[in-house]
Amino acid sequence: MTGIETPHTYLVDQLRSGHREALDELTTLLYDELREIAHRHRVGRDDWSLVTTSIVHQTYLKLMNQGEVRWTDRAHFLALAAVAMRHILADRARARRAAKRGGAPVAVSFDEGAFASDDDPSALLQVDEALERIERVDRRLARVVEYRFFGGLTNDEIAEVLGVNVRTIERDWRKARMLLRDELRP
Repeated sequence: MTGIETPHTYLVDQLRSGHREALDELTTLLYDELREIAHRHRVGRDDWSLVTTSIVHQTYLKLMNQGEVRWTDRAHFLALAAVAMRHILADRARARRAAKRGGAPVAVSFDEGAFASDDDPSALLQVDEALERIERVDRRLARVVEYRFFGGLTNDEIAEVLGVNVRTIERDWRKARMLLRDELRP
């Protein structure tokens, strides 16, 4: 490494150069952060450590299968991890709801807090479905929610990933919350 490069930027540079083993090192370097993100979605579970670890490992496997991703920086890595976690959690919730034989939808209010529970998969599925509808209207708004809610990214990190300024992200976040509340209203 040279100059002001951090371990993150060095490893992302390695990933960009096609060194897939750098993903292992980057994941290890950001493992605690990924666990914290995954843990936020597992609050209320007795076996949170096992479930959190499982989500992080499944996220890693999804990232490994990304193929020709143009890795840019730490925030981009976490944004991709957020997308992977959203899909993992939604798939788990669908499987859980199917196992319960249909689980009727319940009214959900959007909250930045965690609500991905195996006991009630409906909440996460309703948010996931609402995000899909919002994505059809405005893809960036859906990404802002996804990166912030599922990935725990800050406004600065989201702005960096999406290539816009922070004020735009702040406006997008306000608009996205309104749209989500409308979508989740019974």
